Amino acid sequence: MAFNFSTVPTIICAPGAIKRLGEIASPRLGGRVLLVTDPGLVKAGVVDPALAALRAARIEVALFDKVEADPPEACVLAAADMALGFGASGVVGLGGGSSLDVAKLAALLAKTPQPLEETYGVGKARGSRLPLILAPTTAGTGSEATAVAVVTTSASDKMGAVSPILLPDVALLDAELTLGLPAHVAAATGIDAMVHAIEAFTSINPNNSHVSKALAREALRLLGANIRAAVKNGRDLAAREAMLTGSLLAGMAFANASVGAVHALAYPLGGRCHLPHGLANALVLPEVMRFNVSACAADYAHLARIVFDDLPQGPESFTADMFIARVAALCVEIGIPPNLRAANIAEGDLTLFARDAMKQTRLLVNNPRAVSQADALGIYQRAF
Repeated sequence: MAFNFSTVPTIICAPGAIKRLGEIASPRLGGRVLLVTDPGLVKAGVVDPALAALRAARIEVALFDKVEADPPEACVLAAADMALGFGASGVVGLGGGSSLDVAKLAALLAKTPQPLEETYGVGKARGSRLPLILAPTTAGTGSEATAVAVVTTSASDKMGAVSPILLPDVALLDAELTLGLPAHVAAATGIDAMVHAIEAFTSINPNNSHVSKALAREALRLLGANIRAAVKNGRDLAAREAMLTGSLLAGMAFANASVGAVHALAYPLGGRCHLPHGLANALVLPEVMRFNVSACAADYAHLARIVFDDLPQGPESFTADMFIARVAALCVEIGIPPNLRAANIAEGDLTLFARDAMKQTRLLVNNPRAVSQADALGIYQRAF
């Protein structure tokens, strides 16, 4: 089997690791750092230890705290402009997937100026970037281990820049940063990470390999065993660290194997309705799995016993169907709305969603079963 596998070169995982950010950043990022984050984390005081650690290491810091969910192009360009104006020698991204994605592109555009729209697609970004450290505050996107940055390009569309240039130099995992996550955010981001693992394992991308599949399996083991505890008790450090590690492994898996129809159908929900990405994935996950099962029953059956070790014995098709049912039940158990209707999605928009989903060709080609626009509409209707 021929494949390429790329990932972040350095992973640092330890509770309280953010307090060491200065010593980690100093030899890698230089003396002038752009810190990219969102206003909520600043208000909550989550950014303070990072700022203190950088300044204690005599690193000058410019704070870009204007990241919003599903960041538009203007947000990315503003961050890049701040990096250029400040003369940044490196970038730190601290936050959820949106902050990490903005940090990636700001590091790129500040070093190799190019039109942002020319970076969209696979391998379109060129040149080099500023040194980059990413520290996630949610256990879901896995962005700290991927070469992908997603940008909202219009009222309904998202585009992804996919290039090895965007992989950070360091992924800094500090589970203490995730302790303040509300239950509903922990639930949605946790399911998001599980989606990454499931879609990476079942991807028909020719670069899907034994390495990415092994990472996806271990990610699902960690995520399935800890998501309930992480949602139930926001101060459970062990559960939160397991979720953070599982999210990283899932990110490493899908960064190389890619994802499929769950993400393709989730993007319009985020673009048009501004649903958080993890929640959008969770809402369409069960119905996409039911659509896919005829093409990947063996894979689903294999994963079923990793996530749910109490499943009764049965034939492959039975185990695959049970896996889907149990995943759907898990979503509801941890507080995910049971359907699109309960998430205040208008039925009249489903046709628009189906049309928009077809634009995600870089994702749909990896799905184990081909998806037409009519198929997408049927999935949305069953999820409604």
